[in-house]
Amino acid sequence: MQTDDLRNIGRRLFKEIAGLGYSDKIRVSASSGAGGDVTFGIDKIAEDIILEGLRGLHEPLTAIFEEAGIVDMNGGGPKVIIDPVDGSKNAVSGIPFYCTSIAVAEGDRVDDIKLAYIINLINGDEFWAARDAGAFRNNGKISTQKDDTFSMVAYEAQSPGKDIASIMPVISQSRKTRCFGATALDLAYLAAGAISVFISPSPSRSFDFAAGWLIVKEAGGIFTDIEGNTIEQVRLGLERSTPLLASGNKGLHLKTLKILGAGGS
Repeated sequence: MQTDDLRNIGRRLFKEIAGLGYSDKIRVSASSGAGGDVTFGIDKIAEDIILEGLRGLHEPLTAIFEEAGIVDMNGGGPKVIIDPVDGSKNAVSGIPFYCTSIAVAEGDRVDDIKLAYIINLINGDEFWAARDAGAFRNNGKISTQKDDTFSMVAYEAQSPGKDIASIMPVISQSRKTRCFGATALDLAYLAAGAISVFISPSPSRSFDFAAGWLIVKEAGGIFTDIEGNTIEQVRLGLERSTPLLASGNKGLHLKTLKILGAGGS
């Protein structure tokens, strides 16, 4: 599988989903997905497009979907970690911030990810990376923030009462802060230098961060859990696995860990 294969799937997604607008088709609640969240119409539509695109490659793949779970193709092969719509609650609420996230891994761990792709389903922005080849937004190479100013801190709060309190020391030192509601897209814009630090205190699933992990790393960023421990050996799968801390550079990361009182390794 190549980057262009993922981009072809993404462009079809953008064309077809953008054409739905905010119709009832995207809002209907279908079922609970394999990841445990409610599956909306937009999730199912995106999942079907991605499945068709992957099957059209005629390659042995093992796709892991947030909604459909594990799907072996042609006997199974490299893992493809897919969130058809990250931020689907934004989508069904009419909030224009959601994306598709796809990562390809040669093994079972985060460190095995070799390709990553995220597309903003509102404006068509594409973010992608290949191991040791840099990170890109549309057709230009991107890099993370270079100084250690908290210009913009973004966060995800799955349990707001607990999560926001735990990261308030960092939030309070930021010039601006945002909770956009789509982790993969947060990470993509961090890789492009728009966000200084992203924090998710509650455990996230690999669908949420797998593609963003590689894109951030290839753009020059730092990615650990909120204690500063590496996540490279975290297993890729359906379960919630690790809290997240991503920063534009080492200075920002160490500064954040110090504020949080974390040691790390």
